[in-house]
Amino acid sequence: MVGIIMGSSSDLKVMQEAADILTELGVSYEIDVVSAHRTPEKMVEYGKTARQRGLKVVIAGAGGAAHLPGMVASLTTLPVIGVPVKSSNSIDGWDSVLSILQMPSGVPVATVALNGARNAGILAAQIVGTFDEIVAQRLQNYKEDMKVKVEKMSQEVKNS
Repeated sequence: MVGIIMGSSSDLKVMQEAADILTELGVSYEIDVVSAHRTPEKMVEYGKTARQRGLKVVIAGAGGAAHLPGMVASLTTLPVIGVPVKSSNSIDGWDSVLSILQMPSGVPVATVALNGARNAGILAAQIVGTFDEIVAQRLQNYKEDMKVKVEKMSQEVKNS
């Protein structure tokens, strides 16, 4: 249901967090390397066929100039979540953040924090949960588990 793409295999360390939370929440996904600059034809094909292939959301991670999320968003009507990746060629990640965040009117990309692939996965699951009650319930359970963990931490701090 969710497509996870990244501009380079070096982004996998970050993007794996989206795959991991989707697995935890029982949401199916595909994952691939699709470079906006090095494989533009593959990127166009990916974006244009995403809906036909059954995807409901695309998570696109990119570092440096970070064109992948915006370009894919320009090719599909599916929601695209951009993950700015702090890469070896980035300016402390700010170039990636701003490239994904500052999209022109009409081509929105939901943008999470720098290296925030886990939140991108949760957001994708929330989108899926708008029409899949099982995923919605899993998300509710996930939030309840977070609440319990924080309450436990609170008690530990108070008792120390």
